[in-house]
Amino acid sequence: MPAIDVTDATFESDVIARSAEVPVVVDLWAPWCGPCQTLGPALERVVDATGGSVVLAKVNIDENPQIASAFRVQSIPAVFALDHGEVVDNFVGAIPETQIQAWISRLLPAPSEADQLTAKGDEASLRKALELEPGHPGAVVGLAEMLVDRATPEATEEALGLLARIPETAETRRVAALARMGGGPSVGTGDELTAKLDALLDKVKDDEQARQEFVDLLEVMGPDDPRTAQYRKALTSRLF
Repeated sequence: MPAIDVTDATFESDVIARSAEVPVVVDLWAPWCGPCQTLGPALERVVDATGGSVVLAKVNIDENPQIASAFRVQSIPAVFALDHGEVVDNFVGAIPETQIQAWISRLLPAPSEADQLTAKGDEASLRKALELEPGHPGAVVGLAEMLVDRATPEATEEALGLLARIPETAETRRVAALARMGGGPSVGTGDELTAKLDALLDKVKDDEQARQEFVDLLEVMGPDDPRTAQYRKALTSRLF
């Protein structure tokens, strides 16, 4: 999940309260801090790789002096790990990504039986994981992808039902879009895809099915495709 920008006003709910559920890493930074610009992206990558097992909260100390004061910050970047409202670890300065990974790994809970089954990746193991933890995100997405690949109505229906068990993320939206598209056919390239999107764009305001197909195409294309942002803006302009 993306990093949370935390303010003095939201610190209690976004950090203290949230740390009762999962470890929260607080990154104290400022726009003028060079090392912060190096550490920040690396920290985001490592935390994102935990799949939500750790949450990253970013605090601009220039705009949120109360938080900086609470942590008694003397130098930045300064990073603190909180668990159940208590600071359990910290470091100061930009450190290499390998060291960040080692630091973050110490915050992770021991893998559950469902985690271990999910890591195996085969259908039987994924189904067993979901018997143990019906809302296990990794098992849900892994099994849903397998079902989508079968491209049958029954498998597609089961995949969408599984995805409805867990909070929406970019990954769940992508897999759900593939399911609705009938098993993930190629979305096309170049002029072919542009023509398809343009044709759907003319219908999105009054045709719910065309609107869903348009959005699904964008989800499957993903944020790295430069056309995705372009067509999202076009969709907004047509709808509003």
